[in-house]
Amino acid sequence: MRSYFHVLYEHLAMGMGLGALAILCLAGLPFALLLLCLPAHYRVPLGRRLISRTLAAYLWFLKVFCRVHIDAGALDSVRKDRPLIVIANHPSLLDAVILLASLPQATCVMKASIKDNLLFGPMARLSGYISNENPMQMVRQACDALAAGTHVVIFPEGTRTVVFPVNPFSQTCAMIAIRSGAPVQSLFFEFSSAYLGKSWPLFQKPTLPLNIKLSLGSKFEAEKDRLALTERLESYYREYLTRK
Repeated sequence: MRSYFHVLYEHLAMGMGLGALAILCLAGLPFALLLLCLPAHYRVPLGRRLISRTLAAYLWFLKVFCRVHIDAGALDSVRKDRPLIVIANHPSLLDAVILLASLPQATCVMKASIKDNLLFGPMARLSGYISNENPMQMVRQACDALAAGTHVVIFPEGTRTVVFPVNPFSQTCAMIAIRSGAPVQSLFFEFSSAYLGKSWPLFQKPTLPLNIKLSLGSKFEAEKDRLALTERLESYYREYLTRK
């Protein structure tokens, strides 16, 4: 009976978690309309802070009601270190939620499809998040954001991990680092299960408790050779995650 109720709770927790995220995103749409009335130099930082606080509230909900345990203390030392390119491996949809909740003035390099999503697109657009639709424009916008003294969050795998420990890295991060001169701070996500990974169906229940640990890696200075920097970063991630 205990096992039966635990499985039932896991289904319930999945529904509550997904439902809470949808409700919070829909609740943010009126604020997006209000932000439209503001000039960009007010709208963008306010939008990013609103996203950060909304996602922080969502993570609190997951911790309290859904038995999701998150150790993200590694971000304490990153928060005040700006400008900075923040990169991480990407095993789950929750990765970006955790990073953006903890870095209130970060801009995120996101998939082009997100800007057209009803739940996430409006606030992402108004908050100056960067689409990967046009690579050269993406690099320019990221460099502008770094020049303004913000964090730029990038997942160098380009999508959630398919071939563990990491997918091949794109050269985007290296291009931004070289053009901006900003350092690259590496972070590592470790999950107790593959929940919301690339091969995990959205409505498949999680295995609870779900434990998530975020570890601080090395900081890399920009190099002149983008291919060499990309290979160096990818090798570092492969070695670290394989060792784990």
